[in-house]
Amino acid sequence: MAEVREDLEAFTAELFDGFFRADQRRWGQVYVRGLLLDGRRKSVEPMAARLGEDGNRQALAHFLTSSPWNPVHVRARLAWRMQDAIAPEALIVDDTGFLKDGDASACVSRQYTGTAGKVTNCQVGVSLHLATDHASAAVDWRLFLPASWDPASPGADPSKVARRGRCGIPDRAGHVEKWQLALDMVDEARSWGIDVPLVVADAGYGDAAAFRHGLEERGLPYAVGISSRHSAHPSDAQPVQPAYAGTGRPPKMQYPDAPQTVKDLVIAAGRTAARPVSWREGSRPGQGLSGFKRMYSRFVALRIRPAGRGVRRATDSTELPERWLLAEWPAGESEPVQFWLSSLPSGMPLATLVRLAKLRWRIEHDYREMKQALGLAHFEGRTWNGWHHHVTLVSAAHAFCTLQRLAQDPKDAAQA
Repeated sequence: MAEVREDLEAFTAELFDGFFRADQRRWGQVYVRGLLLDGRRKSVEPMAARLGEDGNRQALAHFLTSSPWNPVHVRARLAWRMQDAIAPEALIVDDTGFLKDGDASACVSRQYTGTAGKVTNCQVGVSLHLATDHASAAVDWRLFLPASWDPASPGADPSKVARRGRCGIPDRAGHVEKWQLALDMVDEARSWGIDVPLVVADAGYGDAAAFRHGLEERGLPYAVGISSRHSAHPSDAQPVQPAYAGTGRPPKMQYPDAPQTVKDLVIAAGRTAARPVSWREGSRPGQGLSGFKRMYSRFVALRIRPAGRGVRRATDSTELPERWLLAEWPAGESEPVQFWLSSLPSGMPLATLVRLAKLRWRIEHDYREMKQALGLAHFEGRTWNGWHHHVTLVSAAHAFCTLQRLAQDPKDAAQA
């Protein structure tokens, strides 16, 4: 235990080195240590009771909610440290819900969250993670501000707008779509010097054409989930020039056939196009050298040209760009069950394409550990700054756990 505590002190000293005041550095380390201690509740009061001589509830609460430290500086240092430790293959964006009973906390509203699987009273946080198959770390966060909290929005709720001051929401904070918050975090990570080899996201982001265009404009490859309703042309489809009567502006080139849904394109390719792929070891015991069961399914990969509203052509008059359409079609299913769109190179092996598209499982691992063991959803304060401080410190505690596992065996980090 003494060795672990020394490691923690060195780790937090690195993260909080930019703090001007010694008391901030001290209480930052104490708060992270409190998150790591055993205990069901990781809010200030129960943590203070477990911290012994460092259990100053008032000092911890002040550090969390009132102390004017910038969480972005801590997140940047955390990202630098974890980039070196993990060597990420991708940046993954996702969001998670923070369920609330009342309506006094910053940005709480009735909205959908996958945490509950329904519309409920909650806050929603958007997060950015560095990830490989063997480890991952949350390094940036945004608190989603619903339109009802934005005084400039037509959907503003006067009672919620009136609470902005009490919640400490900055005047500049307005309603921004989650996909735009994700792009903002990608930009912020790049400004820190973080490499972005690939961006991975689920259909909540992949369905937004503007999100995909934003990544393309930044020159960043992606592998994102999409819903089955998206339309596309086969890769060999070619636009043609409609007849021109010689008056007015000539018509733009058009594809002669209507686009099909991605689901129909995969079904047209047929079940025989599906290939078996094993992409990683799971957590359940099984046969094999590692002792864990391999994740296995069947996949179809097609080259397509995405169409539909919001899809941009390479130029105003030329053909639509080619992309990968990846679909999971398990042997026991009558039709494909999941779809991804990717801008990865055309020669990408199927097994690699599947493994990278499926890398989002690391986010579910991160959320589970941060919520169940480290108190991510236990913050009881109501302020904007308090929320951002808490999720940053939980991310630091989670990163420390990952570093400890990696120091023992990288495979342990993947299975934990």
